[in-house]
Amino acid sequence: MKLLFKLQSLKSLWALKPPNRTFHGHPRLLFSDVYSQYESIRQGKQEIPKYFNFASDVLDKWSEIEKAGKRPSHPAFWWINGKGEEVKWSFEELGFLSRKVANVLTKECGLQKGDRLILILPRIPEWWLVKVACLRAGIVLIPGTSQLSAKDILYRLQVSKATCIITTDTLAPAVDSVASQCQLLKTKLMVSKDSREGWLNFTELYQNQSADHSCIKTRIQDPMIIFFTSGTTGSPKMTQHSQGSLGFRPLLSERYWLDLTPSDMIWNTADTGWILASIASFFDPWVFGSCIFVHNLPQTESAVILNTLCTFPVDALVGAPTLFRMLVQNDLSKYKFMKLKYCTSGGEPLNPEVREQWKSQTGLDIREVYGQTEMGIICSVFKGMKIKPGSMGKAAPLYDVQIIDKNANILPPGQQGEIAVRSKPIRPLGFFSEYLDNPKKTAESERGDFYVTGDRGIMDEEGYFHFIGRDDDIIISSGYRIGPFEVESALIEHPAVVEAAVVSSPDPLRGEVVKAFVVLSPAFSSTDLKSLACDLQDHVKKTTAPYKYPRKVEFVKELPKTVTGKIKRNELRDKEWGRI
Repeated sequence: MKLLFKLQSLKSLWALKPPNRTFHGHPRLLFSDVYSQYESIRQGKQEIPKYFNFASDVLDKWSEIEKAGKRPSHPAFWWINGKGEEVKWSFEELGFLSRKVANVLTKECGLQKGDRLILILPRIPEWWLVKVACLRAGIVLIPGTSQLSAKDILYRLQVSKATCIITTDTLAPAVDSVASQCQLLKTKLMVSKDSREGWLNFTELYQNQSADHSCIKTRIQDPMIIFFTSGTTGSPKMTQHSQGSLGFRPLLSERYWLDLTPSDMIWNTADTGWILASIASFFDPWVFGSCIFVHNLPQTESAVILNTLCTFPVDALVGAPTLFRMLVQNDLSKYKFMKLKYCTSGGEPLNPEVREQWKSQTGLDIREVYGQTEMGIICSVFKGMKIKPGSMGKAAPLYDVQIIDKNANILPPGQQGEIAVRSKPIRPLGFFSEYLDNPKKTAESERGDFYVTGDRGIMDEEGYFHFIGRDDDIIISSGYRIGPFEVESALIEHPAVVEAAVVSSPDPLRGEVVKAFVVLSPAFSSTDLKSLACDLQDHVKKTTAPYKYPRKVEFVKELPKTVTGKIKRNELRDKEWGRI
């Protein structure tokens, strides 16, 4: 599917500016030669370039600015593992090391432009080096989480037709167990101090490589990254992004959801297999020349995160609602954050109660963003924008976001429907190219002139969007449509509840009813559960419309979640309906 752009569309969307927009300390002051070109594009005076490569057109530009002494003395990348080890790179060092890795991929592995490489690494520096190296060489990267099983890896290797895989010694045995079924897989690289038969040692190869490498010329619509994204049914789909959709877009919509400066440092806790890692731990911060901070975080522990915020000068924290729900269980008055100013939550809606607890204990707001693998950030609460509890903000620049009905008609403010983004007649910069090798799914994702997200929501009179739930998560009980998020938010306001997930459950009279799976606070673990369940039901009746209360309550030790921290409501729902 071709990416089409119209300058008039860019101009009209660029007019949607947030209040009090200021350029003080903005990278354009340092990055003026590059930004002047992009400002001309925004104003409709210049065409979007035919060629673009994030490595040469952004990272190498910052390296030049750094060498000229025009960027603050601040690393571009700062990694720690919590055991005393750390890595700091400037943009110049990042360029030097990534060129060596690019030579490993092209010379040692024989990869060429357009070849596909699966990268399954935890939060270690090599993930960033390989990613930059793939950009330099025009290799299409396919990131994956370290929690993938052998079956998952087999599926990804076969469907993607990847010719190379890079992983750790932990996952190498899983790869070997399925490699014989992957005829196109030619090269296996292992990030390890040890050796393994049939594998090249990544560390040894790149340390001994030359740093003399010329960045390949790539067109703005050339494929850059493929994400495997799961739906509620079927196998994961290959969602392909281009140099333009992930690399060039933040240059046009730069300030809207992060608004960093070259002096700022951002910490995003997302797993490396998730698109948010690419957006908030790679492309968008480096557009600003900001420092990306990374903690290895083999396990997400609240004490580790809070102590890190007190020890390191992190300006911006990005995490899933699960992160903030976990952090507010602590006495935050014991912690004095060194520099934290901005907090952002994304991946699923943030419960208002969690936002209020965080604000009351830290004095900091949590700004929400809403996005999908297919389009990156769709809505966000920009700096300077009024925060409305329960809202995920307004439409991101370049996107015309609407609430539509089943016939693709735009619904008025206050009316519930499906969240959709206009995709015709102009497909916006930022959209995925296609579901690779799956034209049927690509076509099904559109309705009329819109891409349909599969999420239900409401837009208010001021243009703020409010999330209701996944279209397939909606519960219809006695004719009432009930979104799980509102019920979950009501439950989590109760002091006994740490987390809650709400799904439909079969009922002979009502067809289906609301069922809540509840994780209790340790302080309530010895409470009479039958009495507590009644108390929770009464609490929900008082907090929201009575018909929404959970007629069934089950207490569990933990909720099933994806690697990105999203609750797997479909798994709970399938168990309820006997599908598992």
